[in-house]
Amino acid sequence: MQSVILAGGLGTRLQAITKEIPKALVPVRGRPFAAYQLDWLARQGVTEVVYCIGYKGSQIVDFVGDGSAWGLRVSYADEGRELLGTGGALRHALATTGLRPSFFVLYGDSFLPIAYPPVLERFARSGKPALMTVMRNDNRWDRSNVVYDPPLVALYDKHCDERVRATMTHIDYGLLVLSSNLVETEIPKAAVVDLADVLGRLSRRGALAGYEVAQRFYEVGSPTGLADFTRYAEQEGL
Repeated sequence: MQSVILAGGLGTRLQAITKEIPKALVPVRGRPFAAYQLDWLARQGVTEVVYCIGYKGSQIVDFVGDGSAWGLRVSYADEGRELLGTGGALRHALATTGLRPSFFVLYGDSFLPIAYPPVLERFARSGKPALMTVMRNDNRWDRSNVVYDPPLVALYDKHCDERVRATMTHIDYGLLVLSSNLVETEIPKAAVVDLADVLGRLSRRGALAGYEVAQRFYEVGSPTGLADFTRYAEQEGL
């Protein structure tokens, strides 16, 4: 299994820390966050990782290297200083490193403690070009942004009006499965593209499969998120 990690962002909500390091390397209990994420991916059977890097990406390369410390094969798609957005980063990765016919996508500041193989199996059975994991949220962790009508994400929209928002009970959990053909056909080369816009269009076309999870997600992109994950890592002995 292959996973793409989107790790090119600036980390503005943690500026006191990320002024010097990328979010993926934020220290948690004396270890860079990337170590926790790569440990979990390896445990889930992922064998290949593609890091999409930009802001201070060389530091990620220096720490992760070829991935052998985690039993992984790691390659890098470097956007440099001209960031292409989350969708554009995937298109750049397709052109420069090669992507498998289907692959996971997650963010470099997210820890998603669920089993990954069943997610990939659901994607394979769905016949759709993309799958989004979702969680019942009811505006608990953040504003809900998904209308989930199993087996599909009937609507994904982070910027809808309040009338539509009132119908949303789920939230994007942060783990996707995409086909490389989708990236090639839906995202122009060298364009700045937000992956959320691509996924929103797919949902409106009935082309976005869904997979509901119950375990909460963790992130280290904000002070509150970093504190929550630190407590979780201590509790779980990670």
